[in-house]
Amino acid sequence: MKTSTHTLPLSASKAKAFAFIADIANLPKWATVFCKELKKDAQGKHKVVTPGGEIFFRIAADEKTGTIDMFGGPTEEQMAYWPARVVERPGAGSLFIFTAMQYPGMTDEGFAMQCESLKAEFAHIVEHVDGKMAA
Repeated sequence: MKTSTHTLPLSASKAKAFAFIADIANLPKWATVFCKELKKDAQGKHKVVTPGGEIFFRIAADEKTGTIDMFGGPTEEQMAYWPARVVERPGAGSLFIFTAMQYPGMTDEGFAMQCESLKAEFAHIVEHVDGKMAA
């Protein structure tokens, strides 16, 4: 399985960056390639409308450690896992770390496109968390 870890330095504090990214309600604001719509089903479970269809989606976050683990899949029992974390940077600011994984059945091209889309999505995080356009 291929993996690709992406990092995003932010001017904002760890607490501010974590609060924004860990809040599932903010997903449509920053993950605009992945999340075309965020909704809840009749049982209150979150679903994301992606370019590939609708999936269940949840975030397991821990403010103390900074982990923001994201899970998504066709059923609650079949979910892919995307580990992420926000850490404090020495001196000032924070760093968002996101690891993409190529799961069985995902083509190399699909994985490359997923990784490339993170550039646009990271720019949206900068806009919302730091209040400026990404360079």
